[in-house]
Amino acid sequence: MTKLDKATKPDGRKRRWREHKIARREELVDGTIAAVRLRGRDIGMDEIASEIGISKTVLYRYFADKNDLTNATMARYMETTLAPRVYEAIGEDLDHFELTRATITAYVETVASDPDVYLYIMANDSGSGRNAVADSEQMIADVLATVLSERLREMDMDSGGVVPWAYAIVGGVQLATHWWISNRSMSVEAMIDYLTMMIWGGLTGIAEVSGSPARFNSIPHPLLPNESD
Repeated sequence: MTKLDKATKPDGRKRRWREHKIARREELVDGTIAAVRLRGRDIGMDEIASEIGISKTVLYRYFADKNDLTNATMARYMETTLAPRVYEAIGEDLDHFELTRATITAYVETVASDPDVYLYIMANDSGSGRNAVADSEQMIADVLATVLSERLREMDMDSGGVVPWAYAIVGGVQLATHWWISNRSMSVEAMIDYLTMMIWGGLTGIAEVSGSPARFNSIPHPLLPNESD
């Protein structure tokens, strides 16, 4: 074997270490999520390490700092819990209204069923965790845009605005749910009802003008039925 061959041949030990590190990070993230569920959103790094059964030094061997752990936890939560439930709802064969409600329900109920994990991530996010949030929001919005586009085209409507509409829906629901889970000023059912009313009202407005901005701009916009009289 030449020196060049040795230089270009993958180092098996390095590859195995990378694989081990990735697997171990996932185990520690799962342990962090379990610890948060047990101890609550205000848990610290010492308590997380204690619940997992390791020292904080070992925890920092796999994560650069608390932000790194928070970012990994957010990504894991989004990938394994929140996004799959929303995707499942979006993919259901329902009529337009029920699909809208089912998708909103999936998001709100998933956050409501695991509030400490969600609030732990948001409370400890110093910027890095937003990468995982933004990536997941983008993936959900892209899937929603595809569904909206298909359904509008089936009705021979203008689908040019599906991407901004999808991002507006996802962003609005996410921000409203974050506000709600932080103070719980209303029931889950009421939150779902209010969000569904808002989103459905927007979608019916789009449908009334066949998705056309030109048609929308050309008609009156009374807030009440007899306001234009």
